[in-house]
Order: sequence, then structure tokens, then C-alpha cells
Amino acid sequence: MNNFKKFIPCIYLLKEKATAGFKDPAPVSDDPAGLARFYGENGADELIVYDLSTDDTAHETALDAIRLICSEAQIPVIGAGNVRRMEDVKKLLYAGCQKVALNYSKEENIALTQEVSLKFGKEKILACVRSTAEITANRDLLMEYAGGVILLGEKEIRQAVCASELPVIASLSEVSLDRLMALLSLDSIAGITGAAVNANAMEINSIKSLCGENNIHVQTFTPAIAWEELTLNSDGLIPVVVQDCQTREVLMVAYMNEEAYLHTVHSGRMTYYSRSRREQWVKGETSGHFQYVKELIADCDRDTLLAKVSQVGAACHTGNHSCFFQEILKKEYAQTDPLTVFETVFDVIRDRKVHPREGSYTNYLFDKGIDKILKKLGEEATEIVIAAKNPNANEIKYEIADFLYHMMVLMAEKGVSWEEITQELARR
Repeated sequence: MNNFKKFIPCIYLLKEKATAGFKDPAPVSDDPAGLARFYGENGADELIVYDLSTDDTAHETALDAIRLICSEAQIPVIGAGNVRRMEDVKKLLYAGCQKVALNYSKEENIALTQEVSLKFGKEKILACVRSTAEITANRDLLMEYAGGVILLGEKEIRQAVCASELPVIASLSEVSLDRLMALLSLDSIAGITGAAVNANAMEINSIKSLCGENNIHVQTFTPAIAWEELTLNSDGLIPVVVQDCQTREVLMVAYMNEEAYLHTVHSGRMTYYSRSRREQWVKGETSGHFQYVKELIADCDRDTLLAKVSQVGAACHTGNHSCFFQEILKKEYAQTDPLTVFETVFDVIRDRKVHPREGSYTNYLFDKGIDKILKKLGEEATEIVIAAKNPNANEIKYEIADFLYHMMVLMAEKGVSWEEITQELARR
């Protein structure tokens, strides 16, 4: 676990729109996902999203926006606002938030702390307080069941730091660089948030550089292998094999010069050198199909790099997800990678829904509708239970396969993908 001092901007959600929460024009439009991407691309370490909705319908709409924010931000998201019961905490975590902040101005949120901490883990629960008194009054509860504190009352930062034995994220409306350095030097300050961060979002990387000069430990990306330690080709470049970090599919091959290498490391977005144009280019700069770096690895000879990326849209200029799609030869072989098998079968099921085939059992289920699909799913679940009582393990394999097929029919009917399911499992 690192102890980096974090810069955490905020997004305030209201009526399907987002605001940065300060008077100057927001750096992007009121699009929540766009604002999240902006912060993620400019050095923010985490993001707090406050749901300001006032009724259950608006709250459900806000959860959809938070789900999109979590998928687009490329940084951890803290969900806050409109939390009244455990179900609200669960929905925020299931939407993709890594942590949830409880508003300690509300007695019901204080009472909720132990229950949600025991259910989801204290590292996922933060307390949002306005005063040192709220920390002092709930010290034992916070120590046992919370992972940290978000302090909204900036006049009490130093008192709160003394009162809290947990990491404190301090919310600031405005701050000078000298005061900022002094605050971040305090051991208990885990990071800063609020309008002061939002208003200086484009300068976060510069401020982090200043922090480094003042011996304040912040998250920066410095390559473990210097450019001079890599083995370059005759053109002074190094080839890069680019792989989807989730599916492991090889997406493309490109080249880097030193400038592209360092820009990739510092920006977090894949940047290459075009041999034909003789210039540096950021993947996705014109198309919006960015590649966010998750891992950069050198091979044994340090003459080739492997980049594992989160790919937005298509990697190939033709519109294909991968540049490798022109088949030269293919021998039949058994595909045993579980996710690939699931995706292949699921693609057939989805194709049947769009292009019905006479005599297809899958189309029979789609034609009969959701009630028939659910009935069959229930029957197959019961068959698994019965098979599990049989000492022969083969039978349960057959029944689980039947259940998974019918489950995929349901997924296709409801528009749920394997990617969404695996992302949800990974978050848990």
C-alpha cells in the first residue's frame, strides 16, 4: 500500500449533468464522463463524485452516470451523496466506485458505518465530516470501521489532523502554493480535494513536480528503465507490441523514440513515433480511441516493449478492434481459454437474436420471451443442485454447461455482456 499524497478533484452530479463546482468555466462540458476523463488525463490520483439528486428516480439516473464515470475515468472513484442505507452503498460499489463516503452530518450515516464496513470492508468506507468535533465524537467508531476521513471544514484542518488517527483528505476552496506544501507535509494528510484542485486541474502535474522538489511523496510516473538502457534498432527506435489488458488480445505494433517513450510514461497515454510522417503522435488524439497504459514491460534483451493498455474504441485505423485480422492460414484447434469460449458462444447467441434461424432452440427461447427464459434458467439451476448430490462429477459439469447456456440467453435478452460481468467480478 503506497502513501502518496493524492490530488482528488470532485464532480457534482445533478439532473444528469456534471459541474466542477467552481465559478470559472469547467474545463470541459457538463458531460460527466468527459469531465472524469479530463481529470484522469491530467494527473489526478482519484475522483470524488457527489450525487446531488433529490429523489429515487434521479438517484437511479445518477447511478448510471457514476457507472459511466467509473468506466471512463481511468482512476479510482469515490462515491458520495444520497447515501441513506446499505443498499445505496452497495449500488455505488457495484457501479464501480472503489470507496464510498458517508456523510457524518446525518445520524443515519453514522449508524450505518459499522454495518457497511463489516459487509464491504473498512478500506472501502470513508467518513465525510465538517468539523473536528465530528471526528472526536466518533473516534472509536471511525478507528474500527472507516478507512479514512474527508474533511470539508478547511478552517479546522490542523485541529482535525491532530484529532484523527486516520488519513485525512482535506477539502480546500482556494490555497496558495506555500500553504499547499505546508499542508501536504503533514503526515496525516492523505490528499487534497475540493474547488482548489478542480480549478487547478490542468496544473496538477506541475504542482506534483513542485511537491517532489519539496520532498513530498506524490504519484508520478518515472520509468524504472531509462531510455538509455534500452536496445534500439538502427533508426534509434524501439518496437512496441500493444496488448489489451483485459482480453490479452494483441492490438497493434508501433515504434517509440525517446520523446514518445517519456510522454507515454508521464501522460499515461500511449504515444508513438510515426516513421512515415517522422513525428510523434498520441494514439487516439484525432479519433478519440485512446490507449491508457496499465503496464509497460521490456523483454529480456530490452529491445522490444510490451504495453498492456485499456483500449477505448478500436485500435486499428480500419475500425477493427485489433490490427491483426487478415487471416493467412488457420488450423483447427481446441480453444480452451474460458473467457474466449464464453465470448464465442455468446456471440452465436446474440447473432441468433439479430438473425433468427429456423429450428433454432435459441430462437425458440427468444420468441417465447423473458418468462420462458427465466423458467428454463430456474429448471437448470435445480438440475445443478440435484446433480451435485450425485458422486459422479461428470453430471454436474453437464448441468452447469446447460445453466450457463441459458444464462447467456438471458444476458443477450437483457443486453448484458461478459465484459460487464467480468468487470463486476473483478471489482469484488
